[in-house]
Amino acid sequence: MSYSIPAQCAEAEIEIKKSRFIALAKHISNRESGMDWLNQVKTSYPDARHHCWAYLIGSPSCPTNAGMSDDGEPSGTAGKPILAILQHKAVGDIMVIVVRYFGGIKLGAGGLTRAYSQAAQSVMSKLMIQNLIPMQRLRIACDYAQEQRIRHWVAQHQGAIIEVNYDEPISIEINLPQTAVMTLTKQLSVIPQVMIQWLDSAITHPPQ
Repeated sequence: MSYSIPAQCAEAEIEIKKSRFIALAKHISNRESGMDWLNQVKTSYPDARHHCWAYLIGSPSCPTNAGMSDDGEPSGTAGKPILAILQHKAVGDIMVIVVRYFGGIKLGAGGLTRAYSQAAQSVMSKLMIQNLIPMQRLRIACDYAQEQRIRHWVAQHQGAIIEVNYDEPISIEINLPQTAVMTLTKQLSVIPQVMIQWLDSAITHPPQ
């Protein structure tokens, strides 16, 4: 199933009782890339009191990984409300970091929760998104007579030819939207001397 991901980075800033909340949103592919970005943000804002964050990896309806951090704020007042906004917006493969400069006035647990939620909401309202299509890599073995037919079918279904080996039989490696895999399998199963091999696990591919 396809889902939305960030198309580019976004930034928003709000001020509440003299505290500045700078919210940043970015596409990430895994936790490691998210932590690398967090370190970059900490370097860019070294004098900030807190660098709170949350992320979702995979489809927002069923994420493969999620994480959050209050970074010194009272437990549950920063990372959790940021994550709640991400879940509500239904965007996957995303991380939001909220940088706080303390203004000298304590907000209390309720005030902090509302502030971090508002900051995350602000940056998400500015975020440009794009659709991401789950793909599967396949290898098709066929004779020369079937090559153009397969190329045409793959192009019609938003797939891509990755590599062609012209040994006997021909080996065609493709990326294909998961929604089209079963249709291709059924159509090719009735053709003699055509074999389909599933390669690595499903990958994702933003449409070009």
